[in-house]
Amino acid sequence: MYSQRAVRPGPLVAPVNGPRPFDSARVARQLVLPEFGEEAQRRVAGARVLIVGAGGLGCTTAPLLAGAGVGTIGLVDDDVVELSNLHRQVAHRTATVGRPKVDSLAEALEALNPGVRVNRHQLRLTAENAAELFAEYDLVIDGSDNFDTRYLTDDAARSHDMPAVWGAIQQYSGQLSVAWHRYGAGYRDVFPEPPVAGIDCAQGGVLPSLCGTIGSLLATEALKLITGLGDPLIGRVLIYEALHARMQEVQVLPQETGEREVTHA
Repeated sequence: MYSQRAVRPGPLVAPVNGPRPFDSARVARQLVLPEFGEEAQRRVAGARVLIVGAGGLGCTTAPLLAGAGVGTIGLVDDDVVELSNLHRQVAHRTATVGRPKVDSLAEALEALNPGVRVNRHQLRLTAENAAELFAEYDLVIDGSDNFDTRYLTDDAARSHDMPAVWGAIQQYSGQLSVAWHRYGAGYRDVFPEPPVAGIDCAQGGVLPSLCGTIGSLLATEALKLITGLGDPLIGRVLIYEALHARMQEVQVLPQETGEREVTHA
């Protein structure tokens, strides 16, 4: 059996120096957190986070990071807002149906926190553009809805030695982890081969609040990595079953070893 100690790699982002780069009133409830304070907030203000996917997960994760004061948020998506998106992609609005998702979500973030810089990348992530795009950021959050993009994100993050916080949802369950190859397993170690194709969201549906649950956890992992607080989900996959309100943790080693241990939280 494999027992792994929690990996705590330290803060990912250096604190911004000089005058306060944030509005103290806006983030007052963070500043008073134990172990947080001004230094952690300066790290948040200096962070550059790329979010792949402006759908259900991105629409939860991005506003939470903007509200927390992340300095730069990049949005990657080539899709447009559809009416069927709105029950779970809650940062979009009826008025933005038909518009690019990156524009709709960017406007929501800018309205929430005008001090955050939002980069709009209206494109599909490909092997040709990933390297240049990832070089602009400190970490990536993968909220995409297909395995090709998830594998590409994992590969690009590995080549840049940066953490990739990834999540996925289907019907009533979701999962998430942190892939940082310097410290532990990546996405390909969890899924060496794409699982047998199943039903997608349009066919099988998805509980809208599940997007909020998993998206919030993705934002939490990103903030932990940025500030160095807590123990990130490196080498661990957290699985949430909404119907039974249960969480399960799967520990994963890099592919060379391939051992796994399942523990119940």
